[in-house]
Amino acid sequence: MELIVSEGNPQCLKVLAALGLTGVQCPVQHVHHEETVVPFLSRPALPALLLPNGQHLFSANAICQYLFEVNGQDSSDLCRQWLEWEATTLQPALLQALHKAVLQGKGSEMSQILQGPLNYLDRSLSKGNTTYIIGEAVSVADVVLWAALYPVLSELSVALDEHKSVKSWFDRIAAIQSCKSAAQKVMQGKGLQGMKSYLQRQPAPQSSQCSDTQPCNNSPAESEEGERVVSEEEMEAAFLAWNRVLNVGSPSTERHHPILPQEGKRNILLTSALPYVNNVPHLGNIIGCVLSADVFSRYGRLRDWNLLFVCGTDEYGTATENKAREEGLTPKQICDKYHAIHSSIYKWFQIDFDFFGRTTTEKQTEIAQDIFWRLHKHSFLVEDTVEQLRCETCQRFLADRFVEGICPHCAYPEARGDQCDKCGRLINAVELKQPQCKVCKETPVIRSSKHLFLDLPKLETQLEQWLDKSTRTGDWTANAKQITRSWLRDGLKPRCITRDLQWGTPVPHPDFKEKVFYVWFDAPIGYLSITANYTDKWEKWWKNPQQVELYNFMAKDNVPFHSVVFPCSLLGAQDNYTLVNHLIATEYLNYEDTKFSKSRGVGVFGDMAKDTGIPSDVWRFYLLYVRPEGQDSAFSWADMALKNNSELLNNLGNFINRAGMFVTKFFEGYVPAMELQQEDKKLLALVSWELQQYIQLMDKVKIRDALKHILNISRHGNQYIQVNEPWKKIKGGETERQRAGTVTGVSVNIACLLSVMLSPYMPTVSQTLRDQLNAPQSCLNTMLQGTGAFVCSLRAGHRIGTVSPLFQKLEGDHIEALKKRFGGQQTTAQKAVGSQPADAPAPAAPAAEVNGVDPEKAKQLTQAVTEQGDKVRALKAQKADKAVITAEVAKLLDLKKQLAVAEGKNPEPASQKSKKK
Repeated sequence: MELIVSEGNPQCLKVLAALGLTGVQCPVQHVHHEETVVPFLSRPALPALLLPNGQHLFSANAICQYLFEVNGQDSSDLCRQWLEWEATTLQPALLQALHKAVLQGKGSEMSQILQGPLNYLDRSLSKGNTTYIIGEAVSVADVVLWAALYPVLSELSVALDEHKSVKSWFDRIAAIQSCKSAAQKVMQGKGLQGMKSYLQRQPAPQSSQCSDTQPCNNSPAESEEGERVVSEEEMEAAFLAWNRVLNVGSPSTERHHPILPQEGKRNILLTSALPYVNNVPHLGNIIGCVLSADVFSRYGRLRDWNLLFVCGTDEYGTATENKAREEGLTPKQICDKYHAIHSSIYKWFQIDFDFFGRTTTEKQTEIAQDIFWRLHKHSFLVEDTVEQLRCETCQRFLADRFVEGICPHCAYPEARGDQCDKCGRLINAVELKQPQCKVCKETPVIRSSKHLFLDLPKLETQLEQWLDKSTRTGDWTANAKQITRSWLRDGLKPRCITRDLQWGTPVPHPDFKEKVFYVWFDAPIGYLSITANYTDKWEKWWKNPQQVELYNFMAKDNVPFHSVVFPCSLLGAQDNYTLVNHLIATEYLNYEDTKFSKSRGVGVFGDMAKDTGIPSDVWRFYLLYVRPEGQDSAFSWADMALKNNSELLNNLGNFINRAGMFVTKFFEGYVPAMELQQEDKKLLALVSWELQQYIQLMDKVKIRDALKHILNISRHGNQYIQVNEPWKKIKGGETERQRAGTVTGVSVNIACLLSVMLSPYMPTVSQTLRDQLNAPQSCLNTMLQGTGAFVCSLRAGHRIGTVSPLFQKLEGDHIEALKKRFGGQQTTAQKAVGSQPADAPAPAAPAAEVNGVDPEKAKQLTQAVTEQGDKVRALKAQKADKAVITAEVAKLLDLKKQLAVAEGKNPEPASQKSKKK
């Protein structure tokens, strides 16, 4: 027997520590980590153990188990569970953390990446109340986990203040001489940098997406069956909850408008960053703002919070003026057209606003001007003459978003006229190097103009006091805090709030009557004016900080205007305004390996998703699955198909369908009697734990991480069915038939719970499932009240409805066709009408445009096209008669032609779009 190891390889640390602890006599050979020592493998695999029979073990965990067994210490079931957890959950997180720290120099991110696994380990150690992981003696599980964690936990940069049980356990093992010796031999005292050569040879971990092998950075979830050790107390508590009676008096999900704050309730005002009106939103825009906010608002209503969700289109500014000029319309007509487009897209994505308004209203003018005069009265406005960039070709001063150049601070080549997206620094447009007008690409000139500024330095102390409280007591995402701190780091400077434009809220001051308010002063006030257009009692929401909690949802580039500029405007107005308590900002969602770009035909935009034939619930699921919560993530067609086919179809859908079908097939559609055994109570406890984790994460707006617990529950359920085999037991004697009934009854109740948990994510699927189960309405609220309880909502004798599959497979050829279609290969005829690139101003209108624009008719036809498209997709999903589908498709094409004419476009290209394969 011979053990072969290499320096700098953390897997080798495991086996050397195990060898020392067990005292097994075995020579050790040290080789280079690239050497191939296992003859039948084409790649290096170290450590390796040459067995007496000439065979090799080349899994570090297997080698450790073998050494302990040779020493007479067999692995228990619990021990094997921990080894499985280490391999499937801890190792992927460790690889990502080490890759970040050693190869990318981002050691500060290690703590965040390992937060979930360390939380789980700490809880397990503290609950177990034993010296080591599974008892009072060191086991193979202790050795494997300690050695795996040694490279990062031995670094001072990773604090263990929050994980005291882990620290005590880790220090106890580190003090063992054989473990000390193993660490010295492998790490050579070089710390993390001693692993660089080894890590450079390892495949790079996926950057940000959660998957079965890549855990979520912040999630305390451990998704593999059997990873949690369930105590007797947990099982009894779950059993008691199971036997509770559903709260028939729980609140109705029906809303009565106007929704106003209520005494004794948790009153939540929820806003999503206002989408700019001349942009057709792409998937990244949708997940960053409205979809994330929608999921949380749906969840909040299930929690019985008194919640108002408002949003609307941001319609003023230069971008609207330019778009109107390009399309030969007035700015008002452009706003009407694109407001209808946005409304249609969000309706298809099932974004359930309480009110979706717009900023071009009298209320906007009234409220913005009132805040302006209050700032003026309290001396928080200053005048100054500024130098601005003016494009002589376009004959206008250039708004910040229409200037691009090289950042004067970090040399980023695509910095905007107000801020650099790379370094986050504020920029005065005239400071840009090599500035360009984004419309015509000409070099602008510098001209002087008198403007009004918000005196941010004068408000800085008030802002910092408020920020300290809000970020301490509220749920601010880490990037929101970081971006805000970066703005405050060098001290605030006065911020210009006026612009030399025509399309905007007029500045009421007589000396500035030719100017309008700057969009980032004006647009956030849109939240107030939109609420005022919803209800004349809007001040009960917006001037009521004692009763109301304000949640803002946005992408990270909008943070400083919501955390600094807008709060300063409201603080300076001194009118008891409600300020943000919870600022939720996502990172960016990219498209495959590039950026979304309408002009290059790259990526899926909101008006295109519904034409793919993929249901909106599936789009919602995947976008939420890859939601860029902690760092940038990417949309991938292949991954979308994989997650649909594995997680939705084979995991979630498979379990739900089997549970329902067993009731129909074996028990004539009636839920059977259930006599719970210990195994069933254990399952209840596992499911209850997942539900509680889901609630804790959703309460903290960890939307992506919470979704994993839904999928974990269906995995538990599938395993439960597979082990108990009710399809076999139903054919046996009375005892076995009773067992089949219990398993079926428990399973169909888990399916009912899943319908509740899915409701914020996949509302149509959730409702369809509840309809199939004929589930009582009260189940929606009961299971998410308080800390969450898994209650038996479908009692014995309950009659379920007709069960049918909820999901369909995404075929490879369909996905490949879609990937090609949205990968920049489209013909001009395939590009959507009236859409603007995400990365550049819209191109000039095509030559095919004709006269006869009718915005009102276009608005009506846009709705008609949406409804007819939904009808066609429903018929196809139902596999209706081909003649019926053909007739409805013909109606859809005709409506699209009419819409093109109403928009002033040539109708022919619309009819030449290639059909979906």
